[in-house]
Amino acid sequence: MKTTTPLIRDTYIGMIKNSVGSNMFRNCYVLIDEVKKDATEDGRISCAFFASSILVICKLISEVHATVASTVLDMKKNNWLEIEGGPDLQIGDVIIWEEAFVGNSANTHIGFYIGDDQAISNSYNKQTPQIHHITYGTNEDSQPKRKIDQVWRYRFE
Repeated sequence: MKTTTPLIRDTYIGMIKNSVGSNMFRNCYVLIDEVKKDATEDGRISCAFFASSILVICKLISEVHATVASTVLDMKKNNWLEIEGGPDLQIGDVIIWEEAFVGNSANTHIGFYIGDDQAISNSYNKQTPQIHHITYGTNEDSQPKRKIDQVWRYRFE
């Protein structure tokens, strides 16, 4: 009888890379005072929903989130370590970029490192996950460059 062992890290990296252009992460509905609202504004502000969804599917955090802050809190509770002392980036690391104005409000941003100074995160303009430089600002979206504020790494067994 053959044994099958799930390769969670490889599946996780594959899901991140295969997410580019997907509309799957555009909408996250919530009730606010009993009124239904799309918390992600049809994909414009869905970076946390995108990242946390991938992490939940791979069982690396507990639940899906609509904010970067709540995603980071969940990561802290689930074996993720913040990498101190500058970006010693490894494929699969979660990147948190500094706060910047997007649309009419200041927001932090979250995505995944995929190697060669490239990351995947949700694009405000394209409303889907896209590949871009790790400074976020050198892509065709003409978004402002952003400094990496935090890097988080999961300890795969």
